[in-house]
Amino acid sequence: MKNTQVLFAKRPFGEPEDECFNFVETEVPELGENQILIKVSWLSLDPYMRGRMNDVKSYTSALEVGDVMTGESSGFVLKSNSDKFAEGDTVAAHMGWQTHIVANADDPRIMKVNIDNGTLSAHLGVVGMPGRTAYFGLTEVGKPQPGETLVVAAASGAVGSAVGQIAKIKGLRAVGVAGGPEKCQYVVDELGFDACIDYKAEGFEQALTKACPDGVDIYFENVGGAVTKAVAPLLNKGARVPICGYISNYNDEDITKAETPFHILKALDSIPEHRFFVVTEWRDNWNEATEILGGWIKSGQLRYKECVGEGLENAPDLFRGMLKGKNFGKQLVKIID
Repeated sequence: MKNTQVLFAKRPFGEPEDECFNFVETEVPELGENQILIKVSWLSLDPYMRGRMNDVKSYTSALEVGDVMTGESSGFVLKSNSDKFAEGDTVAAHMGWQTHIVANADDPRIMKVNIDNGTLSAHLGVVGMPGRTAYFGLTEVGKPQPGETLVVAAASGAVGSAVGQIAKIKGLRAVGVAGGPEKCQYVVDELGFDACIDYKAEGFEQALTKACPDGVDIYFENVGGAVTKAVAPLLNKGARVPICGYISNYNDEDITKAETPFHILKALDSIPEHRFFVVTEWRDNWNEATEILGGWIKSGQLRYKECVGEGLENAPDLFRGMLKGKNFGKQLVKIID
């Protein structure tokens, strides 16, 4: 049996070119004691992967040239030498871009998933890492109160779409920012946001101000750059800014010289409460969050959209497109049916 892996071949300077990815085929080894073999069905593509390609100090170690490209996937157990997993169990695994995974059954990067909470693909999106990121970022860092106004950037994306809907469930006014009229219409008509402003349109700043007549109490940061600069003057005293990421800077040729949200926020007269966070801070509560998110899907309070590309061979191009905002919804790569 063959395993196809995508290795990190060289550090990108700006946008990651094809030369940054090396496809290799290896034999799937025999299982050792307490090991399982996972057949991958879906691969998740996420903005944080671009940051891991840079050789800079961050919240987690950089990829080394020759490593399997970082990423989460979902699939099923094909073989098991462990009493923790049975053949056919559905799992999510944070073990990179590959079609088969041999793992120790007690590896913390492996998580059994309950299909009652959502499909295998949804466990990479709305009930998986992006959904949990939205849930904990908003509830634990944003500390929402009924009647407040939230603005979320990348509102049609995997994290942003969940943030706004959870804010509505919590009784907030939810204002999204997205690129293009189609995405904005979806965010309002399908997801139930109170407003969504097109950052690509003329008069973006004025439209955003009009959509937030009482100012902004929570700004959930996914984008950075011009969007942050537009939101910053609208932040109320006591505002909170959970910083999930700032994708507009990820392809900068030298991200250490970028004007980040931290620079923009700290330049304000009244500096809001803000911090960068990662979802692993709440790892002990992941199952609880997944069940809550799954319950909201069943009740119709939480909707989601997936953007699906076919085949591992197309992952690099889909990855580049996601970094430019070409995806509409959670970006996934379908490996097998």
